[in-house]
Amino acid sequence: MKRATLLIIFVGLFFTFPKINKGIHPKNYAIHSAVNSKKLVSIYNALNANHFQLPNLESFSEALNGFYYFKRKGFFQRDFLTIIDFSLSSRVKRLWIIDLGQNKIIMNSLVAHGKNSGEDYANQFSNANESNKSSLGFYATGEVYQGKHGASLKLDGLQKGINDNARERAIVIHGADYVSENFLKNHSRLGKSYGCPAVPNELSKKIIETIKNKSCIFIYHSDKNNSTSSKLLSQSVKYNNLV
Repeated sequence: MKRATLLIIFVGLFFTFPKINKGIHPKNYAIHSAVNSKKLVSIYNALNANHFQLPNLESFSEALNGFYYFKRKGFFQRDFLTIIDFSLSSRVKRLWIIDLGQNKIIMNSLVAHGKNSGEDYANQFSNANESNKSSLGFYATGEVYQGKHGASLKLDGLQKGINDNARERAIVIHGADYVSENFLKNHSRLGKSYGCPAVPNELSKKIIETIKNKSCIFIYHSDKNNSTSSKLLSQSVKYNNLV
């Protein structure tokens, strides 16, 4: 009887504990199985800032959860995570590129928002054509092409009703002369795009070459009243609006 009882307990425990896929590094497993877990905080604290400013923990948490979700779905093929925090002033470097393979920030840059999203701070967002507003949420980077701004990177929005019109709207990453320290000195804010996350001309080629071809971009805003995407990954209906 005792042996039978122990066997039942052992089988129960075997099926209760999660099985880690051999293709997933153990340090990453807790991230996509539990939002805001202690392990996530541990990874954030271990993130090599590489002399750059760290993104805030909330944006990092949501970005990392979304990255693993969409990667399992096959949307991402590369382990680069780009976070853009439009909660912040355009005067600060609010774009981060993180190499998740090395758990290291490799770039931190200025980035512009859409001209109808706000002045120094972005506070209005849209998925509509000709809105000239930025869109929030998760994107997969696409192909590089030569446009009026030179080399530019196409983006595919992954969330229905939030950013899935990105390609139709020509929301791309490109360089712009209004994204510069010189423009900041003269205007006390960055210039604004037609909705694209525009970056400094001198960094655009490096940024595009680093994150092109199916890596993750997460555009974040901390104000849940203005952001329809920032809380999707921590609610019970979190995946209902995904493409």
